Amino acid sequence: MDKKNARQLYLMRLFLEETDEDHRLSMEEIIEKLSGMDIDVKRRAIYDDIDALDDFGITIQKEKSGRNTYYFTEDRAFEIPELKLLVDSVQASRFITERKSRDLIKKLGTLVSKPQAKELQRQVVISGRVKSMNESIYYNVDALNRAINNDSQISFDYMQWDLNKTLVPKHIPPKKYIVSPWGLVINEENYYLVGYEGDTIKHYRVDKMVHIKALGTPRQGKEFYHEEDYKKKSIFGMYGGKVLSVTLQAENSMVGIIIDRFGRDIRIKPISNTHFETVVDIAISPQFFGWLFGLGPCIRITAPDDAVKQFLEFGNNVMSNYTAVHN
Repeated sequence: MDKKNARQLYLMRLFLEETDEDHRLSMEEIIEKLSGMDIDVKRRAIYDDIDALDDFGITIQKEKSGRNTYYFTEDRAFEIPELKLLVDSVQASRFITERKSRDLIKKLGTLVSKPQAKELQRQVVISGRVKSMNESIYYNVDALNRAINNDSQISFDYMQWDLNKTLVPKHIPPKKYIVSPWGLVINEENYYLVGYEGDTIKHYRVDKMVHIKALGTPRQGKEFYHEEDYKKKSIFGMYGGKVLSVTLQAENSMVGIIIDRFGRDIRIKPISNTHFETVVDIAISPQFFGWLFGLGPCIRITAPDDAVKQFLEFGNNVMSNYTAVHN
């Protein structure tokens, strides 16, 4: 390509990569940098090119300082605080591998000037973060989204971890799963496929799915998939239990923990000077009971009776497991 004919493109890249509100270029610096790209250009031509960029929609700011005029652009899709937030989210995400995190952050850096990109090298400590080891999850999510959009059943093999920390087939001999995909859910920092198989809705960890193939056969089970339920079920793990309205009583000091877990839309009803009551819709699961155990005597289930019974059975099973070993 003749660089002279593409001069405006090189100039646009120069402004986008090397200038921002805190980093400006004088006309002499612009000419010098273009010359370093083997583009011989006159000052008048650059003025015309800047006008052309303005007409194109990339605003070139001009700022007078003494006898010199400095040029820069702020025309970018993202502001630095927005990109820093995205970078922190990428670093914190469990299902994004270390290598892919670095790649994504590097790509985010191309959306700002080179000096600003250095600010995106965030030194944020993510406590206790275990990153995924499976690179294929990104391609799996893409394949599953296409199948959902195309109303297609899929087939795949399902894996599990063994004691050697290796993914191996869950079934021996391997079983080929045939599933109607209906949705993707992020729960406890893992991606899950919500699919219809064998007359019921089931959940599959996306990072444990391999050899995903769209079959072209129309999906089944639409009447069993209710998207709204997953705003409730996803609170305590991807268990397919029935969603129940559970009444909780807790000490007033627990109100912040309850709101953090269930959101501000829940109803808080004071029942004494020291305690309150709330009703939450959840799918009963071991994770929910474990969460209650962790909060100790400050909170308890009071209804329905079936939920109380299940919690007592869960606690008794945990205690019997220890008493059997330690007498």
